[in-house]
Amino acid sequence: MQVRDRSRASRLSAGWLRVAVQGYLAIAGDQGKPMIRAGTMEEAQPESGDWVFVDVGFSQNKSCGILEPNGRLDCFSFADAKNLLADLASVGDAPLNLVLEAPLSACFSSDGNPVGRSIERRGQQTRYWHTGIACSVFISAAYMLRAVLERNGQRDVRLFEGFVSFKEKGVKSDHRLDVGRLRDVVWRVPGAGRIVPPETLRSPSAARIASAFEVCGLDFGVPPVILVEPQDVAVAAQ
Repeated sequence: MQVRDRSRASRLSAGWLRVAVQGYLAIAGDQGKPMIRAGTMEEAQPESGDWVFVDVGFSQNKSCGILEPNGRLDCFSFADAKNLLADLASVGDAPLNLVLEAPLSACFSSDGNPVGRSIERRGQQTRYWHTGIACSVFISAAYMLRAVLERNGQRDVRLFEGFVSFKEKGVKSDHRLDVGRLRDVVWRVPGAGRIVPPETLRSPSAARIASAFEVCGLDFGVPPVILVEPQDVAVAAQ
């Protein structure tokens, strides 16, 4: 009975999210506002627009690291980070390239079960989009993007996924350092990492790949992944 109740609650929650977000999209569409969409490989260039890099957290503590287009680097609570992103998306004329370190795409097998993406295995280690902390930061990213939609800003917002994982055991996460390393990849700093085309993210066991926000009734598309190389790989490449 408890399993059935949890399943029903999950369906109701997903249904509420779809209705809510579709309402925001209808309003934005009626007003002719620019829509959020996945960025492209061609747009993954420093000069293609304003860049903001976000190490996504979901806490009242300062768990979100943000590197703003003006170079300001700081850590924020979830609520403050969400409001800052909505502000950044509502002012300025240049496109806003928004990098979120959270899973922005999802892979499924032919029978509909979640499976890992091509970037989520390194040797025997895995960092799947559908397990562990990835689920928490996905929810945080969804609320952040909802805040951007509600603000109905005038500038185009292009999404890019950040992937900073497979860190050395015992190394404490540094939100400021992580967003700086993501920027280094886009800025083409040697050894910093690589930008993974969306068409290569589907793993051999996956039948399809889609926007992670599809469950909310949104289809931003599948963005490229800005992948920071683990420190041992980066050092070897130098």
